[in-house]
Amino acid sequence: MKNFESTTTINKSAEEVFTFLADMNNHEQLMPKDDISDWASTVDEASFNIRNMIKLSLKIDQRIPASEIRIIPAEKPPFEMELKWTLTPVENGTQVLFVIAADLNMMMKMLASGPLQKLADDETANLFNLLN
Repeated sequence: MKNFESTTTINKSAEEVFTFLADMNNHEQLMPKDDISDWASTVDEASFNIRNMIKLSLKIDQRIPASEIRIIPAEKPPFEMELKWTLTPVENGTQVLFVIAADLNMMMKMLASGPLQKLADDETANLFNLLN
Protein backbone atom coordinates (compact mmCIF):
# COMPACT_ATOMS: atom_id res chain seq x y z
CA MET A 1 0.00 0.00 0.00
CA LYS A 2 1.22 3.48 -0.89
CA ASN A 3 0.13 6.32 1.39
CA PHE A 4 -0.70 9.82 0.21
CA GLU A 5 -0.86 12.10 3.26
CA SER A 6 -1.81 15.68 3.94
CA THR A 7 -2.23 17.57 7.22
CA THR A 8 -3.74 20.83 8.36
CA THR A 9 -4.78 22.48 11.60
CA ILE A 10 -8.36 23.71 12.00
CA ASN A 11 -9.36 26.36 14.56
CA LYS A 12 -12.32 24.29 15.74
CA SER A 13 -12.78 21.50 18.25
CA ALA A 14 -12.27 17.88 17.21
CA GLU A 15 -16.00 17.35 17.78
CA GLU A 16 -16.91 20.10 15.29
CA VAL A 17 -14.47 18.83 12.65
CA PHE A 18 -15.66 15.25 13.22
CA THR A 19 -19.32 16.25 12.81
CA PHE A 20 -18.53 17.80 9.42
CA LEU A 21 -16.41 14.88 8.17
CA ALA A 22 -18.77 12.18 9.49
CA ASP A 23 -21.38 13.16 6.86
CA MET A 24 -20.43 12.09 3.31
CA ASN A 25 -22.75 14.80 1.94
CA ASN A 26 -20.14 17.34 3.12
CA HIS A 27 -17.25 15.68 1.28
CA GLU A 28 -18.30 17.11 -2.09
CA GLN A 29 -17.18 20.52 -0.76
CA LEU A 30 -13.71 19.08 -0.12
CA MET A 31 -13.20 17.74 -3.63
CA PRO A 32 -11.36 19.66 -6.36
CA LYS A 33 -14.23 21.16 -8.38
CA ASP A 34 -12.59 20.74 -11.80
CA ASP A 35 -11.78 17.05 -11.33
CA ILE A 36 -15.03 15.66 -9.89
CA SER A 37 -18.35 15.08 -11.63
CA ASP A 38 -21.61 13.18 -11.15
CA TRP A 39 -21.53 13.47 -7.35
CA ALA A 40 -24.25 11.61 -5.44
CA SER A 41 -24.21 11.08 -1.67
CA THR A 42 -25.99 10.15 1.53
CA VAL A 43 -24.74 10.50 5.10
CA ASP A 44 -22.86 7.19 4.78
CA GLU A 45 -21.96 6.85 1.07
CA ALA A 46 -20.82 8.87 -1.95
CA SER A 47 -20.21 8.07 -5.60
CA PHE A 48 -18.52 10.29 -8.17
CA ASN A 49 -16.29 10.34 -11.22
CA ILE A 50 -12.69 11.53 -11.12
CA ARG A 51 -11.97 13.18 -14.46
CA ASN A 52 -10.02 10.98 -16.85
CA MET A 53 -9.50 8.31 -14.21
CA ILE A 54 -12.23 6.29 -12.48
CA LYS A 55 -15.70 6.17 -11.01
CA LEU A 56 -15.63 5.62 -7.25
CA SER A 57 -18.25 4.61 -4.74
CA LEU A 58 -17.14 5.08 -1.13
CA LYS A 59 -18.75 4.45 2.24
CA ILE A 60 -17.90 5.29 5.81
CA ASP A 61 -16.77 2.05 7.43
CA GLN A 62 -15.91 3.34 10.88
CA ARG A 63 -16.58 6.45 12.96
CA ILE A 64 -14.71 6.96 16.22
CA PRO A 65 -16.24 10.13 17.69
CA ALA A 66 -13.97 13.20 17.60
CA SER A 67 -11.05 10.98 16.57
CA GLU A 68 -11.23 9.04 13.29
CA ILE A 69 -13.30 8.38 10.18
CA ARG A 70 -12.41 5.43 7.94
CA ILE A 71 -13.78 5.35 4.39
CA ILE A 72 -13.62 2.28 2.14
CA PRO A 73 -14.95 1.38 -1.32
CA ALA A 74 -18.67 0.59 -1.47
CA GLU A 75 -18.15 -1.14 -4.83
CA LYS A 76 -15.12 -2.91 -6.29
CA PRO A 77 -12.58 -0.21 -7.24
CA PRO A 78 -9.85 -0.58 -9.87
CA PHE A 79 -7.40 -0.91 -6.94
CA GLU A 80 -7.74 -1.51 -3.21
CA MET A 81 -7.90 1.70 -1.22
CA GLU A 82 -8.79 3.23 2.13
CA LEU A 83 -9.24 6.85 3.16
CA LYS A 84 -8.73 7.85 6.77
CA TRP A 85 -9.25 11.15 8.58
CA THR A 86 -7.49 11.28 11.96
CA LEU A 87 -8.27 14.14 14.35
CA THR A 88 -5.95 15.17 17.18
CA PRO A 89 -6.87 17.97 19.59
CA VAL A 90 -4.14 20.64 19.80
CA GLU A 91 -3.97 24.04 21.46
CA ASN A 92 -6.60 26.30 19.83
CA GLY A 93 -7.98 23.62 17.49
CA THR A 94 -7.58 20.25 15.85
CA GLN A 95 -4.76 18.76 13.82
CA VAL A 96 -6.21 16.83 10.87
CA LEU A 97 -4.32 14.07 9.07
CA PHE A 98 -5.87 12.75 5.84
CA VAL A 99 -4.39 9.56 4.38
CA ILE A 100 -5.30 7.87 1.12
CA ALA A 101 -3.84 4.35 1.17
CA ALA A 102 -3.87 2.71 -2.25
CA ASP A 103 -2.58 -0.66 -3.42
CA LEU A 104 -1.16 0.34 -6.80
CA ASN A 105 0.74 -1.78 -9.29
CA MET A 106 3.76 -0.17 -10.98
CA MET A 107 1.75 1.18 -13.94
CA MET A 108 -1.02 2.60 -11.72
CA LYS A 109 1.62 4.08 -9.40
CA MET A 110 3.04 6.06 -12.34
CA LEU A 111 -0.41 7.21 -13.49
CA ALA A 112 -2.21 7.80 -10.21
CA SER A 113 0.39 8.92 -7.65
CA GLY A 114 0.34 12.59 -8.67
CA PRO A 115 -3.47 12.87 -8.83
CA LEU A 116 -3.94 11.00 -5.52
CA GLN A 117 -1.46 13.26 -3.69
CA LYS A 118 -3.15 16.30 -5.24
CA LEU A 119 -6.52 14.97 -4.07
CA ALA A 120 -5.23 14.55 -0.50
CA ASP A 121 -3.74 18.06 -0.51
CA ASP A 122 -6.86 19.62 -2.06
CA GLU A 123 -9.18 17.98 0.47
CA THR A 124 -7.24 19.22 3.50
CA ALA A 125 -6.84 22.71 1.98
CA ASN A 126 -10.58 22.88 1.26
CA LEU A 127 -11.37 21.64 4.79
CA PHE A 128 -9.13 24.39 6.19
CA ASN A 129 -10.85 27.04 4.05
CA LEU A 130 -14.36 25.84 4.92
CA LEU A 131 -13.97 25.44 8.68
CA ASN A 132 -11.50 28.18 9.67
